[in-house]
Order: sequence, then structure tokens, then C-alpha cells
Amino acid sequence: MLSGVVAFSLAVLALLGVIGFHFPAYTSTPELRHLYDVQTLRYVMFGAMVLAGAIALTNTVLGRTRWLGLGTLVTLAIALALGGPNTPIEDFPDDTPYIGLDFFILDLLGSTLVFVAIEKMMPLRKDQPVFRPEWQTDLTHFFFNHLVVGVTLLITNRVVHSTLAWAKSDTVQGLISALPFVVQVLLVILVADLVQYWAHRAYHEVGFLWRFHSVHHSAKAMDWLAGSRQHILELIATRIFVLAPIFVLGFSQRAIDAYVIIVGFQAVFNHCNVDVRLGWLRYVLVTPNFHHWHHSRDTEAIDKNYAAHFAFLDYLFGTAVTADRMWPDHYGVVGDYMPEGFVRQQAFPFVGSTQPRERPTLPPEADAWEKEPRA
Repeated sequence: MLSGVVAFSLAVLALLGVIGFHFPAYTSTPELRHLYDVQTLRYVMFGAMVLAGAIALTNTVLGRTRWLGLGTLVTLAIALALGGPNTPIEDFPDDTPYIGLDFFILDLLGSTLVFVAIEKMMPLRKDQPVFRPEWQTDLTHFFFNHLVVGVTLLITNRVVHSTLAWAKSDTVQGLISALPFVVQVLLVILVADLVQYWAHRAYHEVGFLWRFHSVHHSAKAMDWLAGSRQHILELIATRIFVLAPIFVLGFSQRAIDAYVIIVGFQAVFNHCNVDVRLGWLRYVLVTPNFHHWHHSRDTEAIDKNYAAHFAFLDYLFGTAVTADRMWPDHYGVVGDYMPEGFVRQQAFPFVGSTQPRERPTLPPEADAWEKEPRA
């Protein structure tokens, strides 16, 4: 199963790469284009296709996950028919809307290699497999959330620049830009986390907003892929909320770039199936231990641990988890009412029901427990 999924994934990524070669103006991320060596990319694609084909052919002949092997071979055939690694790249304009197909490919490969390795070296739940239940749904979320990165950034930039230009102050921006780089990075993370804390808290405590956020909380297992489960409208709204004050305050592009790298790593790492606590630092920084509690449906964890970067914010505002054990027992939403599948989860805020699908193991007089389902 593992080798079959790896081969099929490489074949799909190769096909997406070929599509990217055909339509670079609309599929590649402008910030990444100048970093590419196209010939190297062609060699990498060729190697991936050969490896995927060899694995698929072997599995098919030996009768192992034959359906995956055949799917891989068909996908590779389509990629080759469309031009394969030798697909020419024509000249293209540099200012078109894009969907970030290249970002998806690079991030999936990098995340898989790095975070699966971390999870295997320091596992929290040793019996949890790489392909745990619902991994296909979360991979679909990963795919679509990355594909809309260009549209999301376009919408965010348009909204922020068109509505908040009046709030900019040359004096404030001058003070911010004069700060040392490290101080700017710490400050931009703090500003972003303060905004995200209160937005996150609103997602939990306002019923209509919870319908969107409950999609993220519905994962019943925690690993590097679980954090990708997110409603697209929440993704766009949160980026607007976070980027607005960063734009108004005038942080340098270097500081913002550093923040993007840090938040990208921390967002994935804190969902990982890893046994990391960091001692007293867990009261300062958000760690996997801290964030796992946020995703728990145990009684102590309901509507707690909102911070994304600095754990001390929850201790400051009185929303930090206090429990008699180090790790939670269960994840997901209370009542398990979220449907399975990417499409149904995207539609859930508008047509879904929060009526519990499971009965609590409580006495009859405790039925009130079901009235207000939360994560």
C-alpha cells in the first residue's frame, strides 16, 4: 500500500508538472519562478516518472494493490502523451492570476519527507499508521487549499490595500522599519497571533462562525496532514484579518517573509503525531502538546488554547487548558456530526446539521451535553 501510494502520488505530481509546463502563467507562483532551473526540474520529473513506473509495474505483476499500479501507469501514460519532461515552455506574461500548482507540488514533497520522518522518529501514538482513516479527505484539502493560494493572496491584497490605506501612518511605519530585523520578526508574529487569537476565539464562540471552523476540528487523528483540513472561506478570511495590521504597521518584506516561513512550519508541526513538550517553553510557545489539546473533544479542552504561536496569550486571557494528564484522549468535534469528504465538508456550513451522530456515554440526565456541540 505504501509503495503503491508513493508511486501514484509521484505520477500525479508529474502530470501536474506537465500541466504546469503548458500553462506556466496561470499555474506557477511568481515569487518562485526566478528560483527554478528548468533543466533540473525536467531531470527530477523524469526520475520521478521512472521510479513511479517501476514500482507500479512491479506491484501490478506481483498482484499487490493492483488498482493503484494500474492507476499509476495510466496517469504516467497521460503525462507522457501531453509531452512529459520534454514539454516546451513558451514565453508568458508575469502578471496573470495563478493557482500555485508549483507551490502545491513542492510543499507536498517537502512536507511529506520532513514531517513523516519527524513523526516516525518521535511518535506520540506509535500505533497510528501513515495512512490513517480519512487521510484521503485531508490530502484533498491540502490540494485545494494550495491551489487557491494565488487567488487567496490576490483577494487578500485587494481587500487590505483598498480598504485600509487610510489607516497607514508614516510615523508608525518609520518606527517599525527602524527596528532590528529580529525584533521586527518577533513583533510581526506577536501582532499576527493577537489578531489570530481573537479571530480564532470568535470562530469557537459565535455559532455561525463555528460551522466553518468545525471543519478544521473534525479530524479524529492528529498528524502533519490534519492541519490542512480547513474551509476555504475561513482560510481567506483569516488571512485578511492577519495581514491587515501587518500591512498597516509597515513591517519590512524580510520580516514578513520570515514570518511566513515560521508560520508555515509551526502550523504543520503543531498538528504532527509527535511526542514533543519542550519543558517550560510550552508556557511561552505553542507546541504540538499545546495544540493537540485545542483539537481535543475531552471536557477540559473545549474552547481552549486558541493561540497559534505564543502560548502565553492563552494564559494571559484565561483560556489555557488545565488538565491532570499531559495529552488528550480523543480528537474531533463533540457529537461527530461532520460528514466525510472534501465537498460535503465545504458545503457543511450552509446545509449541514450539528446534531450529534453519536450518543455520549453519559447518564440520561446529562442530555444537555449534546445541546451545543463544540470541538
